Order: sequence, then C-alpha cells, then structure tokens
Amino acid sequence: MKVANVHAFRTGSRKFKLGAVMEGTQVITREMQQIDTIVAKNKGRHGELLTILEEAQLVSEHNYLSEEALNHIALRTGVPLSRIYNVVTFFSFFNLKPQGQHTLTVCRGTACHTKGSKTLLDDIGLMLGCSKALEEGDSFVTTPDNKFTITTVACFGQCALAPVVAIDGVIHSNVTTAKLQKLLGKVVKEKKKS
Repeated sequence: MKVANVHAFRTGSRKFKLGAVMEGTQVITREMQQIDTIVAKNKGRHGELLTILEEAQLVSEHNYLSEEALNHIALRTGVPLSRIYNVVTFFSFFNLKPQGQHTLTVCRGTACHTKGSKTLLDDIGLMLGCSKALEEGDSFVTTPDNKFTITTVACFGQCALAPVVAIDGVIHSNVTTAKLQKLLGKVVKEKKKS
C-alpha cells in the first residue's frame, strides 16, 4: 500500500491539502480514471506536467481543475502539490473554478468604460441572476446553473468599436442592452436546439 506525503499550503483564503491518501482505499471516479490514463500516456515526455494538466482540465465536466483532480495528479506524478498549484496559477489557461457552458467577456478598458461597459456588466448580472457576485467585484463569476461564466478583460484592443463584449470568443461591437439581450437569447436558443 502506497501512502502519499502530507503537503499543505495556504493561498489567499483557500487551503489546499494533500493528505495521507492511501491507494487502494481512495475512491476512484471516472474523471480520476481518465487522469490516470492521461498521466500514463504522458509519463516521461517533455513538458509532461503541462500536458497532463491541460488534458485533465478538458476531461472535467466544467472545464476546470478541481482540488480533487490536483491532489490526484500530485499523487500519480509524484510532483508536489505546491509546484502543481504554482503552475496552474501562473498560466491563465488553467481554471480552478467550474466554467460555464458559455463565456461572456466584458471589456472594461477606458473606451469601453466611457461608452457603458459597466452598465452592460450590471445588465448581465440582472439577466443571468448573478448581480450580487458581480457587485462584490469578482472578475470571474459562473452562474449557479453552470450555463454562463462572466469575466472581464482590461482591453480587447477594439476601442473604436466600444463597448465590446465577447460571447464564446466571438467579439461583438457597439453593444447595447437591447443587443446584449438578443445575443444572449440567441445563445440560449441554440443550446436548446442541440
């Protein structure tokens, strides 16, 4: 029976702990089995940790690396959890919170701000029922139903087209509240068709 070392560290308000998890008694979920396959496939390859983390995030139901997944990767690779956490917090590609099925990104740059992007962000909060989280200043909010993730960026570089909102990576310019409602309605309608 193999026992993992105990590692604990605190970052911000979250404490991550890799406790004495014993192989053989650990509950292995389908996601953990997929991670085992990913680790085995990439073992010994150049850049294996990054590849393992990227692929593990993709097999997650909500496109993120859960604490359980990070612990499992640490256990299977022998890489300390603190090092893994350093990697996933360094690269913006990695998500430590569940992602929605759709991503709304509101530009908060100067041009967009002066043309009303704050109002659009407030409108999104009202339309999707996450006003409180957005008011608290979170720059990343996922709706409780995991359908939408709302983020902000400093600038898209599309200042002449302000205000700018990206929906699932597609940039929309000169966005108004009415246009935003139409765009969100179209996304919801398309989701129901599929």
